[in-house]
Amino acid sequence: MNKRMKKIVNTFGVPRLIIMGYLLVLLIAMPFMGLQMEMLYTQAFGRIGMYGVLVLAMLPAIESGIKMNMALPLGVLCGLFGGAMSLEAGLDGWGGFAGAIAISIPIAVVVGILYGIILNKIKGSEMMIATYSGYTAVAVMCIVWMALPVRNAEIRWPQGNGVRSIVTLTGKYEKILDHFLEISITDELIFPTGLFLFFGGACLLVWLFMRSRTGILMKTAGSNPVLAEATGISVNKMRILGMTISTVLGAVGIIVYAQSYGFFQYYMAPLNMAFIAVAAILIGGATVGKATIFNVVLGTILYQSIMTFTLPIANVIMPEGNLSEIVRIIIQNGIILYALTKAGEHR
Repeated sequence: MNKRMKKIVNTFGVPRLIIMGYLLVLLIAMPFMGLQMEMLYTQAFGRIGMYGVLVLAMLPAIESGIKMNMALPLGVLCGLFGGAMSLEAGLDGWGGFAGAIAISIPIAVVVGILYGIILNKIKGSEMMIATYSGYTAVAVMCIVWMALPVRNAEIRWPQGNGVRSIVTLTGKYEKILDHFLEISITDELIFPTGLFLFFGGACLLVWLFMRSRTGILMKTAGSNPVLAEATGISVNKMRILGMTISTVLGAVGIIVYAQSYGFFQYYMAPLNMAFIAVAAILIGGATVGKATIFNVVLGTILYQSIMTFTLPIANVIMPEGNLSEIVRIIIQNGIILYALTKAGEHR
């Protein structure tokens, strides 16, 4: 029994076991508080699926030696642009969803390559520069959104040019993945099969790539740049490749997020998207130098489940005013802070 416990601790690590214990306490407490369990489980499934690809976007950046991609908003902005153009073209259904991804990927590739070149010039300060790069890009794109000459009345401001701050996907491709092959266990407990299939497919593609020749070269360049250079591997090219894949996944991830959420959010909305993805993969067991698909999946499940279940319980305990929302913000940012303090640790 002692050896088994040690193996569990070594596999998950003490921090993750503490977080899993906290989640277990929430799950046990919910039935005694009269909460609608089935609806909350449905919401948790949805949040895990809609954030999954965004968290996955961290993995190629980490493995290529760039560390956490705090400039994830760059990829998110590419996805938002692809979404706007698909709506502008009047696309809907699967064509609209696929069109948004198809438009955003080439843009994300170009942005990822250019940004990767910049990161190669400031090695060692990637996370610091990335944060400000993401903030700057979001601010610059606010001007672009306002000036974009769109003609579709559904996405344009009523008073003139520019994209609305919130663009609904109702009647277009809202929840197109969620409803694909969905399993209705009960009237309120619904499993979004399509959403998880897409997330699982993205994880499988990244897993296969990381085991390909190019993926192994990229991991080698990220884990030991000196050895990689000595064996003829171009570390700079591998870093650019990692950032490009990360940016593409960020673009695809925000489209998956938006179709599940029901609308695109423009202007300042993408500002802090990176922190949620970073926190999730870190509490899943990743470090700034190593990450796996397991870390992505576990971290997404833990983080989004806690965020889903905490607010209803806080509402029951503190129904007065906005105290429950304050508690949610404290817990959410507390998890992010905790994850960042553990960024360099193995477990």
